[in-house]
Amino acid sequence: MKIFNTFFMGGYECADHINRSGERINLLEETQHDTRVVEDYEALSAIGIRTVREGICWSAVETSPGVFDFSEVYNRMQAADEFGIQQIWDLIHFGYPDGIYPTHPHFCDRFTALCYAFATFYKENSSQELYVVPINEISFLSWHSGDVRGTVPFAVNSGWDIKYHLCKAAILGIQALKDVDLNCVIILVEPLIKIHGSDYENADHLHDLNDHQFQAMDIIAGRMCPELGGHEDYLDILGFNYYWNCQWQVNAAPLDWPDVNNLRTPLSDLLQMAYSRYQKPIFISETGHFGSGRVQWIEEITAECLIAKEKGVDLNGICIYPITDRPDWDDLTKYCECGIWDLDANGNRIPHDEYIKAVEKAQTKFKNSNKILDFVLNFFKN
Repeated sequence: MKIFNTFFMGGYECADHINRSGERINLLEETQHDTRVVEDYEALSAIGIRTVREGICWSAVETSPGVFDFSEVYNRMQAADEFGIQQIWDLIHFGYPDGIYPTHPHFCDRFTALCYAFATFYKENSSQELYVVPINEISFLSWHSGDVRGTVPFAVNSGWDIKYHLCKAAILGIQALKDVDLNCVIILVEPLIKIHGSDYENADHLHDLNDHQFQAMDIIAGRMCPELGGHEDYLDILGFNYYWNCQWQVNAAPLDWPDVNNLRTPLSDLLQMAYSRYQKPIFISETGHFGSGRVQWIEEITAECLIAKEKGVDLNGICIYPITDRPDWDDLTKYCECGIWDLDANGNRIPHDEYIKAVEKAQTKFKNSNKILDFVLNFFKN
């Protein structure tokens, strides 16, 4: 069953957290996607992409505790209707309102209120099915904020504690979303990683390190920490984020890419591992590269995804993230050159023609792959 409008998707950067300098950032505003959404969707539609990842920016929509203003979000909802765009909404993409953080005593109540208010607003103002990522990349966010002081609460040695409380909030938030809209589609998004060990590494220890990437999904599914009330039904669709630095040697730097020494585990194997664990529809919820490597990266991702599908993985899409360039979180003057569209000093979109051609070529391969699969299925039906 087709669950997304298009196999290829575009993700718009929407991080709104407090960075290492203690400054609130809002990349939705920095990239001007909030005011140029019609332009962005028109360009995206022109290259055949009609599914997007968006974020509401919790720190912006909750104007005071328990008071919400979704007017900017509504503008993007209207633009989506105009261009036939399917939207997936992140409720937390690393940012919270001032004064709260995952272990704060009011965090869960505030987040549950957000989920209830957004689902109610959406139900009243959209005819589209609601697709929600309650909390983006719990594993990364708990490490970034709880172990390396990347954002609030700027802690160390607290990653598990942050993860536990984020999962608690996610479970309560999912319940609130389902209370308003039972048919709301829940998407959990986590990094897909591989930690490599040396010949001297303890195999059980290495297995445990790699298994940590699934803790958040396992908790929300009720497989871990059952006291939090998780349930398998909360896993509708699973997204996995994959970048060049998602594979590394234990206690060392990421493995080189391109992989000239064949040290990396093929992405198709990692996707098969994740799918085997949960048996739920999956997709690559973020991927991309920067600079001149963008084209080679998407070609490799395409090839690996085709292999995964041939191996029986229920793989439903690839989200290019970000679809327009973004500034660095900790230095907003520095852009990453990572989008299909780069940005100039005025926020104008500059198409990366070679990248666009590579994506268009990749789209054709998946369309052809689906036609072959449909033919085989119809053959056996008849």
